[in-house]
Amino acid sequence: MRIYTRSGDKGQTSLIYGNRVAKNDIRVEAYGTCDEANSTIGLALSHLTKEGWADKESFLEAMQRIQTILFHVGAELATPKGKEVKWQVKKEHIEELEQQIDKWDEDLMPLKNFILPSGHSASAGLHLARTVVRRAERSAVALKDELVNPLVVSYLNRLSDLLFVAARYVNQQLGGNETPLDPDV
Repeated sequence: MRIYTRSGDKGQTSLIYGNRVAKNDIRVEAYGTCDEANSTIGLALSHLTKEGWADKESFLEAMQRIQTILFHVGAELATPKGKEVKWQVKKEHIEELEQQIDKWDEDLMPLKNFILPSGHSASAGLHLARTVVRRAERSAVALKDELVNPLVVSYLNRLSDLLFVAARYVNQQLGGNETPLDPDV
């Protein structure tokens, strides 16, 4: 398979099943933003190469599973309504996120105020990924009537929550400081 095809040189791209759309189509924006979020998660995780903590490997496994499912979410967003989705987000995937959020959140100090994205570089990267996922969610909502699977929006919503908790969890595990929002600024 060649990396370049030249088929997009005139501003169009193919969806799954070959439908051609403009590269600025909201569907392309939605799945492209999922791809961006996935890359941002990968970048954040790359900052965890040196430090370790007791359950680092299970953290990385959970995050890599999330990256795989996020790739599937992108595929769903690239599938036109009325077509079969090969990899479909299920309610169980959302429940997995919720269980993981609860597990990591158990170890965290309760928040008393808003925090700024900060601390360990991996944590800051996870906060960035969270904001990219929120943008993907907004794009998916704009596709509401064209979505093959409405659970995509729920998954993205929950994923942004998980990334917030994951960022806090990494900060706690690696001694990164959470910067509280100064309400008097």
